[in-house]
Amino acid sequence: MQTIAELLTDVPALAALSPEHRDTIAGCARNRVFRDGEEVMRAGEPADTFHVIREGAVALETFVPQGGPVIVETLHDGELLGWSWLVPPYRVAFDCRAVGTTHTFEFDGACLRGKCDADPALGYDLLKLVAGVMLERLQGTRLRLLDVYGRTTGGRA
Repeated sequence: MQTIAELLTDVPALAALSPEHRDTIAGCARNRVFRDGEEVMRAGEPADTFHVIREGAVALETFVPQGGPVIVETLHDGELLGWSWLVPPYRVAFDCRAVGTTHTFEFDGACLRGKCDADPALGYDLLKLVAGVMLERLQGTRLRLLDVYGRTTGGRA
């Protein structure tokens, strides 16, 4: 049976990390399984963890008054879920719910922050990784908003 450190070598979301840094963060990880519809994270709660989805999917939801929960994005195999563990005040931004049975690597945020404090190069590499995910998600959100609202008269969105 492979260790978490060995399994992390095949995770696309962590490919930018050196083998040494993947080994280091493996010490903060554990395997998790969520049932269909089970809450993975809840908006506003402390951001104690982040996840890499191994198998399955997670829907990111936000609550719309008079409309209920709305799925903002659905993440799949190999994608990173959660960046709030790295940025004060360490609060989850979205409700996150498993879509089908979902297997993840769950990383302890406090453990990782401690390792980042002890090894600034690791902290910088994780920050670059998380910032890249944030940029990709913001660009995706922009495209979805353009699709929803279309273009206004005058050529401005």
